[in-house]
Amino acid sequence: MSKGVADFKVARSELERFMLAVLEGAGADEVSARAVTRALVTASRMGTDSHGLRLLPHYVRALQGGRIAGAPRLRFERRLPATGYLDAGNGFGHLAGYTAMAHAVDMAEQVGLGAVAVGHSSHFGAAGCYALAAAERGLIGLALCNSDPFVLLHEGVQPFHGTNPIAFAAPVADGLPYLFDMATSAIPWNRVQQYGAIDRELPDQVAADAEGRVTRTPADVAALLPLGGADFGFKGAGLGGMVEVLSSTLAGMANGFRLLPMGGPDMATPRGVAHFFLAMKPDAFAPGEPYAERMRDYLADLRAQPGRGGGAVLAPGDREWACQARRDAEGIPLDMANQQAYRELAERLEILPLERLA
Repeated sequence: MSKGVADFKVARSELERFMLAVLEGAGADEVSARAVTRALVTASRMGTDSHGLRLLPHYVRALQGGRIAGAPRLRFERRLPATGYLDAGNGFGHLAGYTAMAHAVDMAEQVGLGAVAVGHSSHFGAAGCYALAAAERGLIGLALCNSDPFVLLHEGVQPFHGTNPIAFAAPVADGLPYLFDMATSAIPWNRVQQYGAIDRELPDQVAADAEGRVTRTPADVAALLPLGGADFGFKGAGLGGMVEVLSSTLAGMANGFRLLPMGGPDMATPRGVAHFFLAMKPDAFAPGEPYAERMRDYLADLRAQPGRGGGAVLAPGDREWACQARRDAEGIPLDMANQQAYRELAERLEILPLERLA
């Protein structure tokens, strides 16, 4: 295929237009479609396509199969001054995530902290989107989620935890937020699928085959290794367990080992994914409101440190914000596999195809 076809980029507004049309055409109500679009475009603007635009065809299958309710009835109950529970009504996890974090932020603005457990939800894409939603309102945010088993326990022989992400964001006065988003596995499962779609070899010590042996071939992957690999995977396994306790356990849902697989084949039965969101008001702690100045000092000291080989030391989020600025200016790229998937969606749902940037 020629370089011109492979180098397919679209404007942010065009990607948003297409995603909204696809989701509404597949049966999502407007509020759900906007939440999914917001999360997917946010992830892809920052370079996390594995949790961004690549997921759209999967969500359409889950929506049309009946697994995800296109017009869910969300029910929020404030349990205590700083805690609440959101029943997501088996709708999109993105709508649940933004809704729950908004409730957490509202409570934090009133009493300093706000925490919301979410049950009866679904995959919510990139966890960083919801931590970032708190930081954009001037609060510190934490977002956690369980998932079906992909990851070996340390010295285990079968998958037990999900990739169970942890995302943390903090506001920065006169700057873009501090943003940290990680899977507790060595890599996320969607990265394996992304690498397989573009015929790319995986890094070492991140995935295993059905016999538990480390493999770098996406097609041979049966499980992921926990963060830390074969020698130090107890760290990732422990973090994955912490996420499980704070998500499924607090929400009263089944733990990830008992969830239906995200990839099917059952696309009709809701999965019951659980999330946890925490928002904290920075100036609700130390007297004198020192947060903004201390955060500036911390980041200035961090970025001033010498880098290996003369390179720059980056704070969490710096790489993503640089990618976002570049993609906003130059367009968001779609690899060949995603180009084909998006063409098929346009044809099947009878909507205008994506218009590439000139």
